[in-house]
Amino acid sequence: MRAPRAPQKWPNEKAGSYSQEPSTQSVPNSRRLPHRGRGAISNPAGRFEPLRRCYLNEQEPSAAWDHDCAEIAKRSPGTEVTLERPRSLINMNDSPDIGFDRSINVYRGCEHGCIYCFARPSHGYVGLSSGLDFETKLFAKINAEAVLERELSAKGYIPRTLAMGTNTDPYQPIERKYEITRRILSLLLRTRHPIGIVTKSALILRDLDLLVRMAAQGLVKVAISITTLDPILARKMEPRASAPEQRLNVVKSLADAGIPVSILLAPVIPAVNDQEIETILGRAHAMGAIEAGYVILRLPHELKDLFAEWLSTHYPGKANHVLSLVRSMRDGKLYDSSWGKRMVGDGPYAWMIGRRFEMAMDRIGFTKNKVRLRCDLFVPPRKQNSQLELF
Repeated sequence: MRAPRAPQKWPNEKAGSYSQEPSTQSVPNSRRLPHRGRGAISNPAGRFEPLRRCYLNEQEPSAAWDHDCAEIAKRSPGTEVTLERPRSLINMNDSPDIGFDRSINVYRGCEHGCIYCFARPSHGYVGLSSGLDFETKLFAKINAEAVLERELSAKGYIPRTLAMGTNTDPYQPIERKYEITRRILSLLLRTRHPIGIVTKSALILRDLDLLVRMAAQGLVKVAISITTLDPILARKMEPRASAPEQRLNVVKSLADAGIPVSILLAPVIPAVNDQEIETILGRAHAMGAIEAGYVILRLPHELKDLFAEWLSTHYPGKANHVLSLVRSMRDGKLYDSSWGKRMVGDGPYAWMIGRRFEMAMDRIGFTKNKVRLRCDLFVPPRKQNSQLELF
């Protein structure tokens, strides 16, 4: 048996320095190495960047590289947090296919690392990658509470339910340190402003004291995102999010405390987790969830390639089948951003998913009447440094 050829040296970005790992260009269409504790496999440049880089350690190991690649696979990119001070926090929208007209996000990027997250391409707006950068280079809006207080006190502000967690999770791991979400909830409780929260983190139970007081006044509801009950799939797909059983326990804890809680099965991925729809709904309802919703897999912009790469790495045997089913729900494309279609897809397979979901909800006993939060209790915060009121 012929001995393996000695690995060729490849130049990296530092002059005079070399590495034994080849660039991705030398291994076309190969499976790449996953990073422990991270969802994305690679770190491609954002769509607004004029240059494209080929990063090292992103290729399938061959016999000659086994030792080096094993060491690389053990390493995990660290998390970096940048503090930023935005001038505004409330994002307004007039999209006809979502149930809110305003939202807030206190973090950019998300350490949960969910490979399917449709928010990944938003990192391109700050010149970063939607791949590993999205889950390792985070931004904390450290002045979020003060900015929101100013916006709520603006003359003519009309209160409507704020949606929180629609882009990145407000209870991702770095919230333990910065507690921005907790300060936001304290402000909203003080001003009696309604809020709807979406999360997949058990950290929300830390703020149960605030949520209970808000729920007593009809000011809060929570949606727990559950995509799978398979811990192995969850570890690969959403590596730093709370485990599935933990999320079910969160549902029970919130429901027992009198907080309206719903389940968001998002995304439904054909041939990956769609077989779990009925099981997830049944378990969640038994824990106290009263509402449920779903979203078909969305793959905007760079996310198409990132998700395809993740599939070829973790599930190479069915990658083509999964992507074919996605195209069947997106008019032959991997994504269709048309209103009314982007959330639920189109075509026979998407229709089947919708009917299964509806039938399961009816059989299990979920309510079809959405919980409405109160907006009539709102008390605008007093403007700081304002003149004393005479009357």
